[in-house]
Amino acid sequence: MERKERADGQEDLEERLLSAWLRLSVQISNERVVTDMPFKEALVCNLLSKAPEGKLTATDLCEQTKTLKSQMNRVLGSMEEKGLIFRERSTVDKRQIDIRLNEEKSGLYRQEHNKNLRLVNAIIEKFGKEKTEGLLEELAYISDVIEEVLE
Repeated sequence: MERKERADGQEDLEERLLSAWLRLSVQISNERVVTDMPFKEALVCNLLSKAPEGKLTATDLCEQTKTLKSQMNRVLGSMEEKGLIFRERSTVDKRQIDIRLNEEKSGLYRQEHNKNLRLVNAIIEKFGKEKTEGLLEELAYISDVIEEVLE
């Protein structure tokens, strides 16, 4: 579908924003923010490490990662085989399975997380604290807008 050129400069702005987004995406995916473990596994470890009481359900993880249940089950199966997580029946609701991070086996995740923190700290140093705070607000707003548009 061909778009008509707009006089208000919106088309140029759209193209520049899309180009910046793609450049950032390429940078992140090509430089592999997570190198020694699959991205989804690192993401699940991160969510579990920050979870209240240190546990989440597969449904919680699917919602937070926007991942299909079948895909999440494969990720969790792989993580369980590696000993990264435990699955245990909930004490509150016997139908529910809680997933916990195995702290004894989380060294690889912690190593990856620390590497990412060094990258983030370099960004904070370049931006400065105040500009970083502003960036956080803008990124949260962008995420909210994307969620709203995609619903």
